Amino acid sequence: MTGTRQVRPDASSATLGKAADENFPVAPFFLPRAWRDDLMAVYGFARLVDDIGDGDLAPGGADARHLGVAPEHAEDRLALLDAFETDLLRVFDPAGGAPRHPLLRALGPTVERCRLTPEPFLGLVAANRQDQLVRRYETYDDLLAYCELSANPVGRLVLALTGTATPERIRRSDEICTALQIVEHLQDVAEDLARDRIYLPAEDLKRFHVTEDDLARPTAGASVRALIAFEADRARALLDAGTPLVGSVHGRLRLLLAGFTGGGHAALDAIAAAGFDVLPGPPKAAKRSLMRRAGAVLLTAGREG
Repeated sequence: MTGTRQVRPDASSATLGKAADENFPVAPFFLPRAWRDDLMAVYGFARLVDDIGDGDLAPGGADARHLGVAPEHAEDRLALLDAFETDLLRVFDPAGGAPRHPLLRALGPTVERCRLTPEPFLGLVAANRQDQLVRRYETYDDLLAYCELSANPVGRLVLALTGTATPERIRRSDEICTALQIVEHLQDVAEDLARDRIYLPAEDLKRFHVTEDDLARPTAGASVRALIAFEADRARALLDAGTPLVGSVHGRLRLLLAGFTGGGHAALDAIAAAGFDVLPGPPKAAKRSLMRRAGAVLLTAGREG
């Protein structure tokens, strides 16, 4: 398999530049250079497929052109996702030719060296395809099934990149990744609603007597705040359940996973500090809070590891 890590700035810098806005550091400085490169290659894929699904691609249509999508279909998200999946499979099948998109070409060396399989990547594509077809989730179990596609593959890829995957670690990783996805949904309630998506389970809206009109208000009333607090508690419990993953690994990987987990806790702290009113905009954690929470996760991991 051939490939290069050199990504043309005009094609992909906007996508990769979004790493700085995530709740947790994607490829922090303390990791070995090879790990940072691999994590950014996977992040480039994951961010791009999310941007396709959300309609947040860089203006100008470069991504559609790279994927061979005709200009008249450049706004068709399902057509873009289909073309992206086809291009992704070229990464795993050298006989099919080199991938067209530069971010997928950059992914090739990582896939080859770490012997990654296509399943986690295909899961992320499937999640974004589901976003185009499913706008509401009736039950919490329905939402968990979505997170199995939209979030859990990311943690599994991190374990695969670092050669540390075991069944127990995968289970703990899934808990953390699902929690992080729920946290993101809580932060983005207003933004998601503007896209006609609601990730809060309908059964919970009914339980707390929250209507879609309530979610569209500029600030949250008491019922919405109670609902967000309830979902935040669920996410916190998942983070706590997954924390033993951090203590099961060592060295710099432990620091990385503590950063992911601490980032989730810090984001939940920010939501709580906002009085669980997420409607004016996403509550964001300060860097100091993230560092403090990551340190607390490390202390817990040290006692349990």
